[in-house]
Amino acid sequence: MHIRDMTDANIDSALEIERRAFGEEDEADLVHNLLGDPSAQPALSLLAYQDDRAVGHILFTKAHLAQSPVPVSATLLAPLAVVPDAQKQGVGAHLIAHGLKRLTQDGVDLVFVLGHPDYYPRCGFEPAGRLGFEAPYPIPEMHADAWMVQALRPGVIGSAHGRVQIATAIDKAEYWRE
Repeated sequence: MHIRDMTDANIDSALEIERRAFGEEDEADLVHNLLGDPSAQPALSLLAYQDDRAVGHILFTKAHLAQSPVPVSATLLAPLAVVPDAQKQGVGAHLIAHGLKRLTQDGVDLVFVLGHPDYYPRCGFEPAGRLGFEAPYPIPEMHADAWMVQALRPGVIGSAHGRVQIATAIDKAEYWRE
């Protein structure tokens, strides 16, 4: 497996992965809109290849932590997609690990995700609400553990807290319902 930066030349591959993984246009439209949204920049968009075939895509976009007592650099992971015939082979975990490594090198402190609470903790994420990080939109109590965070710098969790503000293209209530 090889992980590469998505470029303008392979954006169609990323959008097709989103369509195939989710079986609809919503996530592909979201990726397209986020990539064109200045408030989402800088973004990190990565593709996973198996035998020169694009099988996975991940997107990290700029986020902010409102009213935090300490300044932090934050990003949002959304979405992560793997084509159906390549799922359960570690593609998503490789994309996450590669992205987190790059974000660490870029000086990002916190990465947030709203996702499956059985999957993302295996990649180092933990419930964010109980750590003082409020989601952009209210998360129902029964799904509270789906709102997660991972610190990329020691000491950030415990000193930073606040409401996460996200890019305009994803700042819509319908994206935040589990």
